[in-house]
Amino acid sequence: MSVTADAPATLKKNYLTALKEAIDEEMTQNPNMICIGEDIGILGGAFGVTEGLQAKHGASRVIDAPISEAAICGSAVGMALAGKTVMVEMQFIDFISCGFDQIVNMMATYHYRTAGEVSMPIVLRGPAGAYSGGALYHSQMNEAWFLNSPGIKVICPSTPYDAKGLMKAALRDPNPVLVYEIKNLYRMRDIEEELPEEEYIIPLGKAKIRREGTDITLVTYGQNVYHCLDAAQKLADQGVSAEVIDLRSLNPLDEETIVNSVKKTNRVLVVNEAPRTCGFAGEIVARVNELCFEHLDAPALRLTRMDTPVPWAKPLELHVLPSVDQIVETSLKIVRF
Repeated sequence: MSVTADAPATLKKNYLTALKEAIDEEMTQNPNMICIGEDIGILGGAFGVTEGLQAKHGASRVIDAPISEAAICGSAVGMALAGKTVMVEMQFIDFISCGFDQIVNMMATYHYRTAGEVSMPIVLRGPAGAYSGGALYHSQMNEAWFLNSPGIKVICPSTPYDAKGLMKAALRDPNPVLVYEIKNLYRMRDIEEELPEEEYIIPLGKAKIRREGTDITLVTYGQNVYHCLDAAQKLADQGVSAEVIDLRSLNPLDEETIVNSVKKTNRVLVVNEAPRTCGFAGEIVARVNELCFEHLDAPALRLTRMDTPVPWAKPLELHVLPSVDQIVETSLKIVRF
């Protein structure tokens, strides 16, 4: 389940600390950067991602907002129009729906509506994902809503190294960027990494091959990366070599890495924990069919959450979500097609 970093390392950090360091460093370098969200100041955020930032940078730059995502997102648009870089925290990514209009009709369209004269340097970030007993209001992966909205970039880091590098890239981007942070990974000890002391940035739109393989390509992101890596090891025990691609960036999407892998393995399975119908997994399958159909030796398949809210009861939650065993079973079905 180990993941290698891209650069020389010096000090181990967890996923949450990596995000906090990125935000802190960008606030230090950019005096025009402002953070806004519910309980992000004195409390330091529901999960502690912004802990200590208000004490360091002041209450005028780390703003505790009322419980209104619509007001928070609308205020972010106004701040961006006034020349600020804005980091918006959603206490849970599920509640981003309350600010949906401001995001998709204001943030996403401003650059287009002004013929490129106005940028929206806004990062919206928050805890996402299931597998933790959060039930239907605290477990969503609703990225497809925003991937269907031109003008918004969407990323989902799976490692501490990527969390910091991608967050810094997002905070320097002139476009609105939505960051899906997997809450199960925030303090996971098994994925802690030694991060470089020197500054680094991971460009948006670049996937990462987490494991090389020759028989099937597993395309995934978020915490499903680790499920796919575990499945790849089980497949190896059965003589099947699986390549695991961590997309990291959903929009822009690194089609080249996906296509090159499929040309090598001739088989592909897309795994994510969002619902199946109209989900992003289906979009990747469609692109594989469009771009490299002639290289496929079996149908391109997807393995997703069932089309149901996430249940609270643990057995039911695990039943509706992709599992390591399901990835192995579906991969073998594709390989033996």
